[in-house]
Amino acid sequence: MTSSVPVSTAAASAAQAKESVTCPMDFILRMLMGPWTTYILYNLRSHGPQRFGELKRRVSGISAKMLTERLRTLEGASLVKRDYEATIPPKVTYSLTKRGHELDDVMGRLAEIGMRWETEDAAARAARAAEQLRAAE
Repeated sequence: MTSSVPVSTAAASAAQAKESVTCPMDFILRMLMGPWTTYILYNLRSHGPQRFGELKRRVSGISAKMLTERLRTLEGASLVKRDYEATIPPKVTYSLTKRGHELDDVMGRLAEIGMRWETEDAAARAARAAEQLRAAE
């Protein structure tokens, strides 16, 4: 019996399967590493469904073009849902999907670690600065 899958496609599929077995987190981490991605997801998780302008204000520093691009990418990955209401003007609301909410615990834990590390690093910098002042006296 011959396979209907071309050899090159089968080899690529086998290589992908081997990669995913090697590091099962790689797929998700690559998706989340995009610019602004975690910031957008964190805001949707923390503040719930938001319209574009509200989300843009909360994700300070992001351009409208980049926010649009990131939201489309997240929508394509089934992490974000785009609800469109045909009103005048149109009302578009973004929210996390069920799949997006699967990251809640992980993102919450990462936020806790991030805040703790920021505090620890600030304390270490202050201690070094104080030590340098004492040494300079």
